[in-house]
Amino acid sequence: MIRNNLLITATTVFLGSLMAVPNARAAAPAIRIGVIAEMTGDIPAVGASCKNAALMAIKEVNDGGGLEVGGARRKIELCIEDNAGKADQSASAAMKLITRQNVLAIIGPNASRYAIPAAEIAETSQTVLITPWSTNPKTTLDASTGLPKKYVFRACFIDSFQGRVVARFAFENLKAKTVAVLYDVASEYNKGVAEVFKANYTKLGGKIVASETYTTNDKDFSAQLTKIKSAAPDVVFLPNYYSEVPLQVQQAHRLGLQCVFIGSDSWGSADLLKLGGKDLEGYYFSTHYAADSAAPVATAFIANYKKTYGAVPDDVAALTYDAFGLLFMAIKNAGKADREAVRQALAVLPGYSGVTGNMTFSADSRDPVKSAVILQIKDGKFTYFTSANP
Repeated sequence: MIRNNLLITATTVFLGSLMAVPNARAAAPAIRIGVIAEMTGDIPAVGASCKNAALMAIKEVNDGGGLEVGGARRKIELCIEDNAGKADQSASAAMKLITRQNVLAIIGPNASRYAIPAAEIAETSQTVLITPWSTNPKTTLDASTGLPKKYVFRACFIDSFQGRVVARFAFENLKAKTVAVLYDVASEYNKGVAEVFKANYTKLGGKIVASETYTTNDKDFSAQLTKIKSAAPDVVFLPNYYSEVPLQVQQAHRLGLQCVFIGSDSWGSADLLKLGGKDLEGYYFSTHYAADSAAPVATAFIANYKKTYGAVPDDVAALTYDAFGLLFMAIKNAGKADREAVRQALAVLPGYSGVTGNMTFSADSRDPVKSAVILQIKDGKFTYFTSANP
């Protein structure tokens, strides 16, 4: 009996000693990553796609046991903030994630007019921010020096490339000799793409016969479209958001304006098709990838997204997934969940093969070099038409 008691006591002491040093075997703490998305406001479909892809990227890593960092598996914890489609809330969301949620890095916002203010907060707070969809050069550039920001990166091409691609497509593929442009002068994105397009189209030998503007949240475009109709362009370029383009095209058709309409990557939401219907049939826009002509690396993502959400992933979803892929690679290469170490790892990342194609980075740029695609709206679907390389 005494011997049994001694055995029980020894066993208890031994088990207690194991419990006394739990850090040796306990799981490493989760890594917090922030997301800023346009869940409400003027482009909620963009926010929904971003959130969906973020949740999927995190689930895949966590279901696999976590991200391997410095020899340990660490789960990822997602902190999502809605910027409500406002610049000031984008900045305050970034500040909250950095100072209160203590995130390692931030993915988003997406629209340039929201990404730029959030990027300023991330840069001054020395926290990595990767925007999936913001194509305006100002997002990754320091306004005071004109040099690249240190902590702000993107997963998409920039407006200077996209504007050239669409200009060349209009002039060479569509054989358009004259073009009219209608764009939101108050939006960094719309204005930026429009200006690059006009400059490059005229260099190619085309003529801009009308250049009309409006302000964010305008609903009546009849005055601008009447002027465009009188100019009789071969093509009308609308570098505007999916929530605005259907109304602009429908009003143009009611005025009797019959020509080809083309757009930019801001057309890429499936909601464009729901809102525009047959009015958009046959028209073209530039974007980041084509789901119906995806490379093998993208097919698994597309299939999983369709299974999870019952929809084909748009460009925002694909770019968000790639933004997480870039971040995960940088964290693993850094070997620790440290803001500065992750920044340094991102800055020297030589290349990444993602859903939206191959990306390469240079030491003096935070913008990837990558291809664009032109999609056509055909039979009510986004259909691959052609590619444009850098």
